[in-house]
Amino acid sequence: MFGRFMPQEGRFFEFFNEHAQQIVDGSRELAAMMTQFDNLDRRAYSIETIEKKADKITHQTVELLHKTFITPLDRDAIHTLITTMDDILDLIEDVAHSIFLYDIKAVTPEANKLAEICVSCSEKVQAAVKLLPKTENAADLLVLCEEIDKLESDADHVMRAAMAKLFREEPNVLNIIKMKEIYELLETVTDKCEDVANILEGIVVENA
Repeated sequence: MFGRFMPQEGRFFEFFNEHAQQIVDGSRELAAMMTQFDNLDRRAYSIETIEKKADKITHQTVELLHKTFITPLDRDAIHTLITTMDDILDLIEDVAHSIFLYDIKAVTPEANKLAEICVSCSEKVQAAVKLLPKTENAADLLVLCEEIDKLESDADHVMRAAMAKLFREEPNVLNIIKMKEIYELLETVTDKCEDVANILEGIVVENA
């Protein structure tokens, strides 16, 4: 009886999709920033604006979670998913700010490769999240999660090779410090995408 007077379902899937779009936008802007190096302050500000939009969506999702009596997914899963998605954009913003603050004028091909993998991971996160509302999409969603895992593994290999090359060939210690941080942040973006994939896999299994 009480449940009839409480909000049900809510806009959770819409919020997930809106947030995933911000992740894709942020990753693409970062990749462009790292290849063109024009107007770094403008691009960093653009990524910061995207991150703030995503923060707002996260807060709206958590607020709705507290107000909704019957949720379409487990409450902990909803909270963990949206906050982990938000972590992706926080890291993307960290990369952008590091490039701007360190006054980096060019990055290595390996850093660009990592940025490209970040874009691919983000796009697959978006595609996977879009499939979440319907149980008949479970198989396709799990395939996307496997692809995200593969991309994260690719990023690991790229970063290891990049680090080895950096310490062997870069004579400037300051540049080593700067690029080491950029590599690690970019690889952590893919780690967080993999975390999202793991959460989605758990949701699929729980609701199978």
